[in-house]
Amino acid sequence: MKVLLLALAATFAFTQALVKEEIQAKEYLENLNKELAKRTNVETEASWAYASNINDENEKKKNEVSAELAKFMKEVASDIQKFSWRTYQSEDIKRQFKSLSKLGYAALTEADYAQFLETISAMESNYAKVKVCDYKNNTKCDLALEPEIEDVIQTSRDPEELKHYWVQFYDKAGTAVRSEFERYVELNTKAAKLNNFTSGAELWLDEYEDDTFEKQLDDIFAEIRPLYEQIHGYVRYRLRKHYGDDVVSEKGPLPMHLLGNMWAQQWSDIASLVSPFPDKPLVDVTSEMINQGYTPLKMFQMADDFFTSMNLTKLPQAFWDKSIIEKPSDGRDLICHASAWDFYLTDDVRIKQCTTVTQSQFFTVHHEQGHIQYFLQYQHQPFVYRTGANPGFHEAVGDVLSLSVSTPRHLEKIGLLKNFVLDEEARINQLFLTALDKIVFLPFAFTLDKYRWSLFRGEVDKANWNCAFWKLREEYSGIEPPVVRSEKDFDPPAKYHISADVEYLRYLVSFIIQFQFYKSACIKAGQYDATNPDLPLDNCDIYGSAAAGAAFQNMLSLGASKPWPDALEAFNGERIMSGKAIAEFFEPLRVWLEAENIKNNVHIGWTASDKCVSS
Repeated sequence: MKVLLLALAATFAFTQALVKEEIQAKEYLENLNKELAKRTNVETEASWAYASNINDENEKKKNEVSAELAKFMKEVASDIQKFSWRTYQSEDIKRQFKSLSKLGYAALTEADYAQFLETISAMESNYAKVKVCDYKNNTKCDLALEPEIEDVIQTSRDPEELKHYWVQFYDKAGTAVRSEFERYVELNTKAAKLNNFTSGAELWLDEYEDDTFEKQLDDIFAEIRPLYEQIHGYVRYRLRKHYGDDVVSEKGPLPMHLLGNMWAQQWSDIASLVSPFPDKPLVDVTSEMINQGYTPLKMFQMADDFFTSMNLTKLPQAFWDKSIIEKPSDGRDLICHASAWDFYLTDDVRIKQCTTVTQSQFFTVHHEQGHIQYFLQYQHQPFVYRTGANPGFHEAVGDVLSLSVSTPRHLEKIGLLKNFVLDEEARINQLFLTALDKIVFLPFAFTLDKYRWSLFRGEVDKANWNCAFWKLREEYSGIEPPVVRSEKDFDPPAKYHISADVEYLRYLVSFIIQFQFYKSACIKAGQYDATNPDLPLDNCDIYGSAAAGAAFQNMLSLGASKPWPDALEAFNGERIMSGKAIAEFFEPLRVWLEAENIKNNVHIGWTASDKCVSS
């Protein structure tokens, strides 16, 4: 009996000590979160200065500040080992400690981390500074990706001109940094192992908190692939009619330089060539925006109005004072790729975008402000939770707004679309236009990370890195480069996110779950009823819906404080990511395409590409 009492007393004393330690741990986290917010603010300011004005001084400052923060994070990871946090009662405290225990690249030695920063800066800087020569005047060699090269890729219908710009850009943005990319992969692998992951692929996938996540995406993509193949076959059929058999084959992959986008990730800029009903006007309000005197400032103000119409947070004055919303006229090099920034103070949020007055940029402005709204909704959370429920959530929020803004119903409401009749043919055109962005993007997004995962996992011999990239692009997207590439070339870093070490799975996840969000928001707004043909999902506008706004607020305000299925459930009661809503949205188009492709004897699928040759 005495032994039992002693054992009970010891257990009680241990429990009391643990309770006391947990109280101390809570106070420790409160102070640490405040310190991390301050230090991350300093790092973000340095990154902003560099991205807004690429020069040696700003690069040096950015890398020094990042190295200092990485050193501090290492000290934190060591310090938190004094807490027995895995045994605590509070799930919140355990979640915060788990987040802090993952160092990412900060786990590298100081020398390796400094080299990592230099490597990424070199690739980013190279990408931002690419200039190519004019097609008709090879002495004029000052054309940048944005806006000059992109304008040509989007609007030219001359295959030789398009090939000229494609080759020059890929050679300079990709091949030029092969050695840096190889070093980057080495450092990524080293960092992953220091974080107790087998490779960088597993480290990235861990953000989704589900061991089956890769398999889930494979399954969802398999469901959506038949619709993609119908779109692919139809586009190839229409491009053959325009360019002829010598340029576009009947059964082969699509030549990617003809698709209106440097990376063939979205094809909406060739809609005028492939629209199902060319006599029906496509929704393109660019000329009307110009006629009405739209400016980048007005575009941002209208996006702000969309969010406030739903009772969400108005943009703070700091946003207007500190953002860059037009390309500076002083000639400096900067990263023009549109991006939203959180500075981890109260109300310090910004966008950097070289905005032009076009319909697609109007939608991009709404997308970027979706990130800003997320920042504002979770800014009350501790620092470790000031991020999305998973990386894909952040991307999805703005895209839900973009889906709504791009509908004929909304564009008519704001006076940009006039005398537009949405009959069945116009509806198929509009769905097809949306599919050229949304469905076409899915295999591209899947490819970018599948490729990097394979390198991180050591599944591809270095001698085949370039052709492995094109093999995946062919397998999933059915596209190929305009000229034969080899291992003397290196094309993956010609995509910004690969040069900048940005995980891309977030975009794939976003393009799936945004339709779940959109469908649910449309039902809450009373704008979609599956039994009412007057309220179709593809013409739903959630502008002004306080009910939809409240659902967003419920989800966004959680930040990363709960696992992502909890955040999804807070929005619409579901806990599983699903492709059902995206299939429902495009169902009328699927039915039309299948019948049309059969009628025209269109080949579905594609033969193997011969456009990359391994040495």
